Amino acid sequence: MKIARSVHPLPGESERKARLLGLLDAFGGKRVVVLGDLIADEFIYGQISRVSREAPVLILKYDATEVAAGGAGNAANNVAALGGTARLVGIAGRDDQGRRMIRSLHRRVESRRVLRPASWQTPVKTRILAGGVHSAKQQVVRVDRERAWHGTAADRRGLQDRLRQAVDGCDGVIVSDYGLGLVTPDLVAFLQRLVAGRTRRRPVPILIDSRYDLLAYRGLTAATPNETEVEQLLGVTIDDDPQVLERAGRAILRRTGMRAVLITRGSRGMALFEPGTPTAAIPIFGTDEIADVTGAGDTVIATMAMALACGASFFEAARLANYAGGLVVMKRGTASVTAEELADAVERDHPTPVEAWSQEGPEQGRRA
Repeated sequence: MKIARSVHPLPGESERKARLLGLLDAFGGKRVVVLGDLIADEFIYGQISRVSREAPVLILKYDATEVAAGGAGNAANNVAALGGTARLVGIAGRDDQGRRMIRSLHRRVESRRVLRPASWQTPVKTRILAGGVHSAKQQVVRVDRERAWHGTAADRRGLQDRLRQAVDGCDGVIVSDYGLGLVTPDLVAFLQRLVAGRTRRRPVPILIDSRYDLLAYRGLTAATPNETEVEQLLGVTIDDDPQVLERAGRAILRRTGMRAVLITRGSRGMALFEPGTPTAAIPIFGTDEIADVTGAGDTVIATMAMALACGASFFEAARLANYAGGLVVMKRGTASVTAEELADAVERDHPTPVEAWSQEGPEQGRRA
């Protein structure tokens, strides 16, 4: 797939700002397929009452429960919040958590292609948050209730049929693999064949975020692993060592055959790797005093997919994803970012000082 080479403006040049704002204007109406594991993110809120006499633990007075779409559902919600239409393909149970999760989806998320097996129990991640009356709630503990999906041959065929319908007329694809068994190399290879068979002027980018098995997937457009996932995949420790980071990023790029790999590094920002192109180090946007990282990776991949679907270069898409990631971690819970918030971030971040721009990326050719 051909992606425009990154435009790296000279310091103080206004072209970058206008280009990024123009991409955001083009987000509206883009159709993105989101394939992956659907998880119900449950938040139980309470107030600290007292210390229990039964054990040295806090007793919480229950306030409320909220259920939001996590996993692929959160990626779809982020696509919709950015102005696009998300075509969601996955499985959800008919249980209460599954129903509440589906109801929490944005109005621009199409959920009719979600399989609803009667025997499937929706995976749930329960976060218990506590605090005083006048203080912010802090996460005390998380309880995960999930099991692997072992679909029948008929289930797999049904999933492929829904995927075939969803890909028709789409502008981009996100694969969200949380390791629950739905996403497999065979299913992704089937997806690649569907996309390759499309006849359209602009190529359809396929991006993947795989929690545990990224190296099993090859030849996609881009991947967005976080630094911890990269360390676990390669058995290395990156920390602040730029040489280890460089070797790790190039290894992931080479072994997956991706066109780009964007490694998210928390408070250290992001690093973008492209074949034959110097690594672009992107500093964190905003503050490093993070409120909540829940679902931040879903926001990053959704923003990058939308940008690439609009014709952005990898560097431009990574810049917008960096803004989105910096904004969403300041929100509590499973959150999303709007195109308006991104536009405001671009406005506030421009012009960038010369000394910051000189480290951000290689000088590259412009789109014809």
